[in-house]
Amino acid sequence: MNNKRTIIPIASGKGGVGKSVLAANLSIALAKMGHPTVAVDMDLGGSNLYTCLGMQNKYPGIGDYLKAGNVGFDDLLVQTGIPNLKFLPGDGRTPFMANITYEQRLLLIKKIKEISARYVVLDLGAGTQFSTLNFFGLAYRGMVVTTFETPSVMNFVMFLRSFMFRVISNVARHNQKVLDMLIDAFQQPMKAEPLTVKYLLGKIAEIDPKLAKQAQLTCSYYRPRVIFNTGDHPDELNMLEKLDHTLRLGLSVEADFFGFIFYDESVRLAAKRKETLLNHYPESLASQGIGHIAERVSKAWDRTSENSMKHLMETTRKQYKIWKIGKRK
Repeated sequence: MNNKRTIIPIASGKGGVGKSVLAANLSIALAKMGHPTVAVDMDLGGSNLYTCLGMQNKYPGIGDYLKAGNVGFDDLLVQTGIPNLKFLPGDGRTPFMANITYEQRLLLIKKIKEISARYVVLDLGAGTQFSTLNFFGLAYRGMVVTTFETPSVMNFVMFLRSFMFRVISNVARHNQKVLDMLIDAFQQPMKAEPLTVKYLLGKIAEIDPKLAKQAQLTCSYYRPRVIFNTGDHPDELNMLEKLDHTLRLGLSVEADFFGFIFYDESVRLAAKRKETLLNHYPESLASQGIGHIAERVSKAWDRTSENSMKHLMETTRKQYKIWKIGKRK
């Protein structure tokens, strides 16, 4: 096997946007391409990735590993019925795992980095808990899922905002004066001007210019891949320019607009029947969208996507046109 390992954290600003469905079926798609893949349920406190993989909740998982202490991490890996795909359960039936300790978090990060697979797909919890933000930071390129609904987009932006602030805080953790300044800034009243990454870096530079440069460099390494789910029409992507401006101006983030998944009733049917979307509805629009994302991961994950906005709009319109033609036949 190729010794190269790619970790793909998948997060969302809020629940209900299809994050786990994407994580499960992206893992299946990559495995079907012949890549040894492990799907990891990191939504501790709300693990349900097994349902999207068509499996039962009967295997020990990360919760047992952290609580019992007598379970080997590698022994937790479950072979699915799909060649090349293994599953690492989350909290299984172990309660109260949503808030793990700092030491447990470090241990999990270490163990995840040691998983032997070409792709390690992490289904993270929704929202901005510190654990989720730290696990998202396991890779410079992670996926963030959003729908086109206003609350979802707002929560997506807030997730990336919290993540970048977490990155800056981690860089500054050994400088107490800078940390105190950051804490004061994070606790500003609602009526104050919204915090930006540029503003925080400027305030750090007033205290420690060298640390400010280090923080700016570290922030620049992260380039999230944005997945738009349950879209109705390619024209919804017309908001990309405004969204890109918001991310660049407020968060100093350069994002790659990486995938579009059309709304598809097959997703609901698969969940209702406890089926895997990609296996039982391979021709569905949603399966095709996830398949396109998997192809991009396989061919271009490590490359910076030039003009990703234009590329996503063109490929989405092409896919929509093919679907409309097929529907008329």
